[in-house]
Amino acid sequence: MTDHILIERPQDAPGVQVIRLNRADKKNAITRAMYQAMTDALKAGDADDAVRATVFLGSEGCFSAGNDLNDFMAFAMGGTMGREVIDFLHALAAHTRPLVSGVDGLAIGIGTTIHLHCDLTYASIRTEFRTPFVDLALVPEAASSLLAPRLMGHQRAFALLAAGDGFSAAAARDAGLVHAVVEPAAVDEQALAAARHLAAKPPKALAIARNLIRGDRADVAARIDEEAGHFAAQLKSPEARAAFEAFMARGKA
Repeated sequence: MTDHILIERPQDAPGVQVIRLNRADKKNAITRAMYQAMTDALKAGDADDAVRATVFLGSEGCFSAGNDLNDFMAFAMGGTMGREVIDFLHALAAHTRPLVSGVDGLAIGIGTTIHLHCDLTYASIRTEFRTPFVDLALVPEAASSLLAPRLMGHQRAFALLAAGDGFSAAAARDAGLVHAVVEPAAVDEQALAAARHLAAKPPKALAIARNLIRGDRADVAARIDEEAGHFAAQLKSPEARAAFEAFMARGKA
């Protein structure tokens, strides 16, 4: 398992599994290996009765800058995409334990859409949520085109996913993406406290309640696949290649 994903079982949080993004030097940009590690952790949690809640955390000042663009560029230039991203998204959507996330700082692309699958999200006051999919000639992913309009209505979802507008932590809370806004130093503490609280509840009753609230997830799985088809096609498009080359050029300037 890559060291860029840390899997923790905190002693002071019995029943809680933590999946921590740990590639701070690259702003926690997620590689194929990191997706695989997170998928393995989610599936292991599903199979382990000792795990009663799962928490996603990032680094100080950065949850994730999104997908590693080098993987996208490799695919756009004729390489293979692999199943790691899609497998992770399906594992995330199907995870049977309550999902809690703590976000501090940058939350870009999948760094934003992952929280649409979480039951409770705690964001620091300096967090910025942004999904520049269309700016890169791509499309929404992680079933966000289905889940975001349900959560926040058409116009807010369009602003986030199509217009690429950034949402502050307060705006994300108002839109229903975030449960609470806290100080940066309190993000991990609050997320772990919430997970610890959930892990102490009767697990069967909590699972039933969660399933009733979330509803049938078949349409979520179908939308993940539908989006993925468009995403892969766009990655091969001339406009995406031009957008990536322009982005990379800006980074070298």
